[in-house]
Amino acid sequence: MAVTKEFENEIAPFFWVEQKSGASVCLNAGGYLQDMFDARADEGFIGSGYDWERLAQVFLDERLPKQQGKISFDPEADMFCAYSGDAEALADFIRHFKKACEDQALISELFSRAEPD
Repeated sequence: MAVTKEFENEIAPFFWVEQKSGASVCLNAGGYLQDMFDARADEGFIGSGYDWERLAQVFLDERLPKQQGKISFDPEADMFCAYSGDAEALADFIRHFKKACEDQALISELFSRAEPD
């Protein structure tokens, strides 16, 4: 997959990382949509990479089930990371996920079904 400046801008603040056998898309946790996580802090959400994984999994389950099995997650406390051997599938996921993140009503609805660790 050819990564263009347009694509990088489209998915920001997520960022693309090429790998030998596919690609990863990552986000430095803390900052982006932090208010949403803060609203559920009493349940244990802090906006960590693990919290982003839970949100991304709900999104994948409900909005992109055709990508199930193609996208995997490997978060850290300070970073969300999704990866795939199928770069096109990962690009499709992150384009749709970023668009959902920018739709406050949609992302809030999806986040309402995310379970804390």
